[in-house]
Amino acid sequence: MLDRSAVWPYEDGEPGAFVYQRYAHPTGVAAEEALGELDGGRALIFASGAAAITAAALVLLEPGRTVALAEGAYYGTGVLFGDLERWGVRRVEFDQTGSPPADADLVWLEAPSNPFLTMPNLDAAAAHPAPVVVDATAATPIFLRPLELGADVVVHSGTKYLGGHSDLLLGALVCRSDKLYDRLKRIRDHTGAVAPPDSAWLLLRSLQTLRLRVERQSETARELARRLAAHDGVERVRYPGFGGLLSFDVVGDAPTVERSTRIVANSTSLGGVKSTIETRARWEGKRVPENLLRLSVGLEDVDELWEDLERALAKSVENRTDTRSPL
Repeated sequence: MLDRSAVWPYEDGEPGAFVYQRYAHPTGVAAEEALGELDGGRALIFASGAAAITAAALVLLEPGRTVALAEGAYYGTGVLFGDLERWGVRRVEFDQTGSPPADADLVWLEAPSNPFLTMPNLDAAAAHPAPVVVDATAATPIFLRPLELGADVVVHSGTKYLGGHSDLLLGALVCRSDKLYDRLKRIRDHTGAVAPPDSAWLLLRSLQTLRLRVERQSETARELARRLAAHDGVERVRYPGFGGLLSFDVVGDAPTVERSTRIVANSTSLGGVKSTIETRARWEGKRVPENLLRLSVGLEDVDELWEDLERALAKSVENRTDTRSPL
């Protein structure tokens, strides 16, 4: 049921379960319960993934504290922590396949990292005394439930796989502790970053098909990763073995590849039912190889996707050959 009410009447002169949409609304609570059950904790939904990340940072950090951020994690998370440096927050990056720095006050992991697709050492992180946050956007609760492995908070950009249709902007935090849940909700109430009812309704719609979608995407991505790794026009493939996200470095010109696909859309974001591809250097600069392409695999036929990629790779190598200086 979609309830777009912004306010609700008091009950016998007292506030009831719902008062004002900024604090909570029926559709949002239903979506939070569904997501919480999937992830094994208590969920809060936000207006975007960035809003969810910001709320977690505001609650878990303070001036003088150090956040240890997984090396190669989502670019926007690092940018946010960089913005917080003027408030006295220190950021260090570390190899998440190993142990977090001993002096970290907050450990921030990504499973897998985007776009380098590394997986964190969750055992080492759980053994660290600091709170542990895991951005599991690309894994989804279908492939990974970090709370069961010692994490304190799970982050999702619901815009991606949870929403799955590229028609939803939403973020989520899921936590084990009731005390931490209360602190996060207080920040959300005060900042007004709650997801609106329509977004919550779209999330509820999409969660019904989440397992079917991501298992199909994972099967196709695994096969494409295998074929790409054997292609002469590809230098390197990164794939964690599950999920619909992979990245690869081409021998030729990466922008030519992204502009030459016909089935795979040349656009940003990931996790939708339609495959997308893009060079990440346009956003992240020298942080990533200039020939790195991020591929989000949708629900199209694997052979049709491969034919599309093969044609684009051939075009890239052809263009590279044509631009070489004559002997």
